[in-house]
Amino acid sequence: MSITTDIFRTWTRPGTVIREKLAGGPREDRALILLFAACLLLFVAQWPRLSREAFLAREAATAAGTPLDQVPGIQALMGINFFVFLFVVPLIFYGIAALSAGVISAFGGRIDPYAARIALFWALLCTAPLMLFQGLLAGFSGPGPAVTVIGVLVALLFLWLWVKLLREAMR
Repeated sequence: MSITTDIFRTWTRPGTVIREKLAGGPREDRALILLFAACLLLFVAQWPRLSREAFLAREAATAAGTPLDQVPGIQALMGINFFVFLFVVPLIFYGIAALSAGVISAFGGRIDPYAARIALFWALLCTAPLMLFQGLLAGFSGPGPAVTVIGVLVALLFLWLWVKLLREAMR
């Protein structure tokens, strides 16, 4: 099945989808691709917000009489975020997956570290479309209660899905 179909199926039948993902045995290349796809979507989700910030910075600099060459442009903001989301964030998520497997083992559960990684990376990829919506909202409206509420909702949905996938991966 296509990955988009699997993402939509995950929201209704997470156990079935994670079992299918784990049925092929441990394949670190698949885990890495899932993580990079999720991180790429998270990076794209930042574009509207970054564009807004760059525009507002240029407007403020123009109003204050600051030379525009001293104001960080959209290229600088995009470059920094590209580096962070495609090089730093994947390492953080690998650490979170290892930590979750360790915590589960410490409390007497049994989970394969690969299964813990797939559960986390797949939950992240499945919530990426919601994060794209949050990024679009942040770009259009700027910081405010709507963006905060959507952010909290996305975080709760991510945690709910991750826990469901972890529980199924432990079986």
